Amino acid sequence: MEAQIKAIKSWLGTGSINIFGLPMSGKDTQGIKLAEALNGKFLSSGMIIRTMEKESKENYTRLGFLAPTNLFYEWVLPYFERQDLSKFPLILSSIGRWQGEEDQVMSVAKSSGHEIKAAIILNISEADVENRFKEAKSLEDRGDREDDKNLEIFHTRLKEFRTKTIPVLQHYKSLGLLIEVNGDQSREAVHSEIIAKLYSKASAYLAEANEIFDIAE
Repeated sequence: MEAQIKAIKSWLGTGSINIFGLPMSGKDTQGIKLAEALNGKFLSSGMIIRTMEKESKENYTRLGFLAPTNLFYEWVLPYFERQDLSKFPLILSSIGRWQGEEDQVMSVAKSSGHEIKAAIILNISEADVENRFKEAKSLEDRGDREDDKNLEIFHTRLKEFRTKTIPVLQHYKSLGLLIEVNGDQSREAVHSEIIAKLYSKASAYLAEANEIFDIAE
């Protein structure tokens, strides 16, 4: 896997990879693991928004709905411009979940030197993530998150994904950036599949770049 990671790093540079998935699909877990593997920085829109809600004493997401686009832009997008992140690749957890936000996210990411080079969707059924939610609630390992209080709110989050985020993924797919990964595996297997598919994308890009260089010579 070391050779694969080396190739991915070469292709990615200080670019970004945006990971999407249903609630409880493991996108934060996989994002953190991928950031560690690539010596990158992890950014989660959910974590940022929940922190800002506490600081501003607002709570837009407690009932499972996505934060309004204007607040998402105000609270999350400035992170791309932070100097302490400028020299690192960024692994993003669902930054730009609402249809229409993806173009602005991609524009800001590119202008800051963190061009989005791939979007990953962790595919898992709603029934399976609901089972994960129920198990997590029984174990009490989700903390005191307002948007995780009950199954009704969780169902709202699932609906938000279906209606607002699926079109975002379709847009990434139309641009040739979407990578589909089976999210219904062990954490290690999901990580391995992510690395393998990123390596395939990186290899194709590097091969094409070398071919262009050879022609130029």
